[in-house]
Amino acid sequence: MAELPIYLDCHATTPVDPRVVDAMLPFFTDYFGNPSSLHGYGWQADAAVKKSREIIAQTINAQPQEIVFTSGATEANNLAIKGVAEAYFNHGKHIITVQTEHSAVLDPCRYLESLGFEVTYLPVNADGLVDFSALEKAIRPETILVSVMVANNEIGVLQPLQSIGELCQDQGILFHTDAAQAIGKVPLDVQAMNIHLMSMTAHKVYGPKGIGALYVRRRQPRVNLVAQLHGGGHERGMRSGTLYPPQIVGFATAIELAAAEMAAEGERLCGLRSQLLQHLHQLPDIHINGHPSQRLPGNLNVSFGGVDGQSLLLGLQPVVALSSGSACSAASTAPSHVLKALGRSDSLAYASLRFGLGRFTTAAEIERVGQAVVDTVNTLRGLKGV
Repeated sequence: MAELPIYLDCHATTPVDPRVVDAMLPFFTDYFGNPSSLHGYGWQADAAVKKSREIIAQTINAQPQEIVFTSGATEANNLAIKGVAEAYFNHGKHIITVQTEHSAVLDPCRYLESLGFEVTYLPVNADGLVDFSALEKAIRPETILVSVMVANNEIGVLQPLQSIGELCQDQGILFHTDAAQAIGKVPLDVQAMNIHLMSMTAHKVYGPKGIGALYVRRRQPRVNLVAQLHGGGHERGMRSGTLYPPQIVGFATAIELAAAEMAAEGERLCGLRSQLLQHLHQLPDIHINGHPSQRLPGNLNVSFGGVDGQSLLLGLQPVVALSSGSACSAASTAPSHVLKALGRSDSLAYASLRFGLGRFTTAAEIERVGQAVVDTVNTLRGLKGV
């Protein structure tokens, strides 16, 4: 079998940490009960779910009862946005979000527009940060929800959550944030940041795929949601379906490990990113996309002038596995909506690479990737006579 390329696509997904696998394994065979069952097998599973709920809640300064398990961040986003819309439409039918949000936020908003809701899609500045003054001006008496992601899945930019949360709290508007890319990588405190709903997932933080959660605030204010899945009344009636203890335990273990190692890992990843940038700065006509420092430690998104994006990706495939944008829209032939929102031209948006550095990335790998990118770009530009 041919050697696999170096993996630098950690915004798409991450490998499951072996420590997470070890924590999960007993719940496939030894503690396999349904947490809803009223006997010893069910009680064992239920105890593990409760402990996991506590771990996740503690990480974001929430209460265990405020954690609602879902199949991932996409379902959590849909539950938050559609659930609020159905529960609060008598108060208003206006929602505010941002042009650079993930499709798991933008698509539910577009769906609600088809039902008569009005959605304001806020612009961002050239560095990817939300235009805060535009947010203030967009708020109306009928606004019921603001949804702004913590960290962008393409450019890694970290939005000013605390300021947005304070504004929403003062205006009596619910604030939802998609934290799929940020959980376990940057500190999050739902109380200090005045967050009312927060979507999370395990597979971006070295946990299993297929499990996520939605934080739903219970006090000051108590958030009401209309369930989007019916059939059993699980998760306080917000999300029916038999809970899956192996995944839930894996999710909690992944979050616990990431929180414990966050500071040291963030510093290490920033160092590797700087190492990669040193290589890329050998090239003229490159453009760093997003705020230079207010971004995820492991993220680097770069556009290369004078090259064809598809040729660049193909040329790098033997050496490194990465993407040019969101893995969730990889089949799209349109340029990245995120980079277009930053003001990038179509040609630069197409000729961009998203480097997602992770827990198992090494300095030696970064050296190899950096040199491969420089060599490939120079070759492609030479072929075009640039």
